[in-house]
Amino acid sequence: MDIDDLQECIHHRFEQVKLLTKALTHSSYANEQEGGDDNERLEFLGDAVLELSISEEGYKRFPDAPEGQLTRIRSQLVKEKSLADLARRLKLHKYLRLGKGEELQGGRDRDSLLADAFEAILGAVFLDAGFDAAKGVVLGIFEDQWPEEAKLPENKDYKSSLQEVSQEKFKERPVYAMVGTHGPEHEKLFDVAVTLPTGEVFQGRGTSVKRAEQTAAQDALEFLSND
Repeated sequence: MDIDDLQECIHHRFEQVKLLTKALTHSSYANEQEGGDDNERLEFLGDAVLELSISEEGYKRFPDAPEGQLTRIRSQLVKEKSLADLARRLKLHKYLRLGKGEELQGGRDRDSLLADAFEAILGAVFLDAGFDAAKGVVLGIFEDQWPEEAKLPENKDYKSSLQEVSQEKFKERPVYAMVGTHGPEHEKLFDVAVTLPTGEVFQGRGTSVKRAEQTAAQDALEFLSND
């Protein structure tokens, strides 16, 4: 696939094209190459770029919305399924570099993998041209994704709900940390712990870090509801 087409789709032409290539490289592919490098560190950066860009834009778009509504809007926009759908719209699946095992297991259409690659590309743009350029890419891609009004129906985003409850009860946010992984690359499971401001810890497991966070947050919410 011609990587120039992807640069046209995201409206950013890289000075350092190797960053884009790295953003599209899954760990399964890197592990098969001697000295290969994957996109996980770029995903870490991209996640922060995405959250700040969407938070700032939501703050501007909905000047009267309270924090809880802004949090729900952001969560709806950046949840794994939403990012995977955007990745498909950009045809990222065609450009991904996957290992043989991941390819055979259908990784090219896996939501978690596509969402991670999407965030990694934002991290790559950030390193290539700075935050303003990365924010421009985010806002361009998300332009038609915003709700017309700030108020959204309640959903099963346990992580956002836990943040709202924690802020209300304790005036602090819960803290998430990945505590381990299990299984082969193409079937890896992630363990995440969430710690409440009062010290209670709850663990969740999932096929991605985000899913594990949701499971841990659900358990924490159930605990708080019975408290």
